[in-house]
Amino acid sequence: MTFVSSMGAVHVRKLGQGPGPAILLHCALAHGGAWKPVMSHLGDRLDAVAPDMPGHGRSADWDGQGDLHDRVTANAAALLTGPTHVIGHSFGATVALRLALERPEYVRSLVLIEPVLFAAARAADPAAYDAYRDWGAPMARAMAAGDWTEAARRFTASWGTGQGWEDLTEAQRAQYTRQMPLIAATQPALLDDSRILLRPGGLEALQMPVLMLRGAKSMPIMGPIHTALFARIPQSRDVEIPGAGHMVPISHPSAVAAEIGPFLDAA
Repeated sequence: MTFVSSMGAVHVRKLGQGPGPAILLHCALAHGGAWKPVMSHLGDRLDAVAPDMPGHGRSADWDGQGDLHDRVTANAAALLTGPTHVIGHSFGATVALRLALERPEYVRSLVLIEPVLFAAARAADPAAYDAYRDWGAPMARAMAAGDWTEAARRFTASWGTGQGWEDLTEAQRAQYTRQMPLIAATQPALLDDSRILLRPGGLEALQMPVLMLRGAKSMPIMGPIHTALFARIPQSRDVEIPGAGHMVPISHPSAVAAEIGPFLDAA
């Protein structure tokens, strides 16, 4: 289905036929259909909606106006009609966290899978944060120069499914190159916490149960991010999925579902 917000058309997939309302927020460069592997295990528990972010899947392109994190959050919030299980991956997990902070009455439970809120590591582990900024410097330079193909090559090498750039199809390479300006647009929110998700007392005030999942073989920065968030969120549990990287919902859907299922039952 599609709804039209003030920011353009938003395509939404319906996944599952269970009793629990849920919203599934995908990672950057993906679309709502990326949740199908996980939902093949949770379809009897959840009645989920999975919106495509602007510039992703079948949603309208991003027009470059305003803040992308604001826009994705507003589109997701429009789908909340009552207490909802909110599940997000990567950039989508940072939006999920923002919904919990700003609309807690609508968030029945929260699942954060590798939330890329890099700013969380800055105070908790400055060395890890600085190392990540140093690692990302060549990609940042490529973005600043408008070399979106080089930026995409570097981005997908560490945050993708493990495929090399040359192993991707021509259509995939073209798509990721086209979407790189969206990645650039996420950086203020993720690196500098421009949306102030880490404000004093905010995370500590969350009252819903929170499950945090990460891949054991993900980027080194993810450990400090999870540690920082886990230390501040009261009802949280942090779980590492063996053998998985950043794209754990796609590469290890059964393991992810095996953690989420009991969590939902308890919630």
